Amino acid sequence: MWDRIESKVIAGERLSRDEGRYLLTEADLTALGSLAQEARFRHVPDRRVTFVIDSNPNYTNVCDTDCHFCAFYRKPGAPDAYWLTVDEVMEKIDAAVAVGATTVLLQGGHNPQIPFSYYTDLVRQTRWRFPQVTPHFFTASEIQAFAKYFGKSVREILTALDEAGQYSLPGGGAEILSKRVRQRIAAKKGAPEDWVDVHREAHRLGWRSTATMMYGHVETPDDVIEHFDHIRNLQDETGGFTAFVPWSFKPSNTLLSKWVTTGAGPNPYLRMIAASRLYLDNFRHVQASWFSEGKKTGQVALLFGADDFGGTLLEENVHAAAAHINKTTTEETKAIIREAGFVPAKRTTLYEIVEVYETEPITA
Repeated sequence: MWDRIESKVIAGERLSRDEGRYLLTEADLTALGSLAQEARFRHVPDRRVTFVIDSNPNYTNVCDTDCHFCAFYRKPGAPDAYWLTVDEVMEKIDAAVAVGATTVLLQGGHNPQIPFSYYTDLVRQTRWRFPQVTPHFFTASEIQAFAKYFGKSVREILTALDEAGQYSLPGGGAEILSKRVRQRIAAKKGAPEDWVDVHREAHRLGWRSTATMMYGHVETPDDVIEHFDHIRNLQDETGGFTAFVPWSFKPSNTLLSKWVTTGAGPNPYLRMIAASRLYLDNFRHVQASWFSEGKKTGQVALLFGADDFGGTLLEENVHAAAAHINKTTTEETKAIIREAGFVPAKRTTLYEIVEVYETEPITA
């Protein structure tokens, strides 16, 4: 099986479901990483590893969807529930911009109390006050919730946000794009096709988006391959995804922790990065996560097929609610990339290179 996979990858041929399953379950990890790195350089020929200066604030923690994996949300009416005003969100963005942020990934719960004008105002005010910032706002599940609350189609919701100035969509809310898994961990969130349809409509408007995956809970290798197939097929159709971004489930303070008590660990993460690089042959970028997996594991992932190191995450609350906190700086990010043998490069949300740091700064 491995010899056939290796030959197909070298020849630029697409892997089958059985071959993808083999990568996730049986392939030698070292050989897998080496082949994934070869594929990485085919997609991104130079030794640059990109990162973005960004922040991930939240506008509300109120949610009526009751996902079992989420420690962040609060039910409507909870004493610690909140909903920030537009000006309060702008203050958070202003603080991020002050230290160089160019991307703001804004997300919240599914809060039925918020009017739709609030969301378009968030986009419009961000574009007006901070023209250097890309409003990477609202996950597919939030877009679906807006459509339900306001009696509009997904297309109508996205069009209104587009007119306000949005053109980029984060990949959150995917978890595992398998009906079986979603029924168990997020039954109110809809079918895998619902997430796909939001991104398809966004791509048709000319938006770009990321494809994400949260694994390490109740999924099987077949569920992961189903997820891969959903996003690979949509990328064939639209070409609208910028990158694939996997991370592992953090169980603390979640309902799902009754069944899943520990995280997936470094080796499964490196396997996931390498397997995704080979199976998702139409994705140019695969992101390593220093934040969710730890800085050393994220660094090693750069040798297993990843070409991007994510963002500096000036603010993050969702993982923090699950007792997972990790911090870095721009300078540390550059140092970690250099230590792995690569050249750090700052990028935009859409993976446009802003600055390349060819050599280490000279110190006295």
